[in-house]
Amino acid sequence: MKSRLLSLVLALTCCAVYAAPVGAQGLPGATVHAEGKAERDAERDAMKSRMQERCKENPQQCEEMKAKMKARREQCKADPQKCREEMKAQREERCKANPQRCEEMKAKMKARHERCRADPQKCDDERKARFDERCKQNPQRCEEMKARMKAREEQCKADPAKCPPPSDRK
Repeated sequence: MKSRLLSLVLALTCCAVYAAPVGAQGLPGATVHAEGKAERDAERDAMKSRMQERCKENPQQCEEMKAKMKARREQCKADPQKCREEMKAQREERCKANPQRCEEMKAKMKARHERCRADPQKCDDERKARFDERCKQNPQRCEEMKARMKAREEQCKADPAKCPPPSDRK
């Protein structure tokens, strides 16, 4: 049970590590609609409160978990390809466990992709609106994110081989 909990926490940490830059840059062809957002927000809040409760009940275990998550983030920084492969394997495992949900998510992603191909400006506007909303909610994190984006941009100018090709959406 503990290993599954640890695996879940590590998977969520990896998602969080990659979600911030992806959320800041936007996914090519992706857009977010109001449908399901309330459920995701409620689920995220519930998970956060459960984690806070566990940390109150057992601060030592919480600190150990935070240390493991930090170590995992460092591993992913050192070898992002390995982390992507591990996350892909975990996603495939979840899809085997619940293929119907997996198919629903794939269909939603495909529909989003098609909508954004049809109207890329709308998707860009929605992405920018989400970014602005996040900045209103947490200005400090926003500034950190902007600094990381600027550093990444400079890194890509210095060595374009380390960066993915520019998006062809526009």
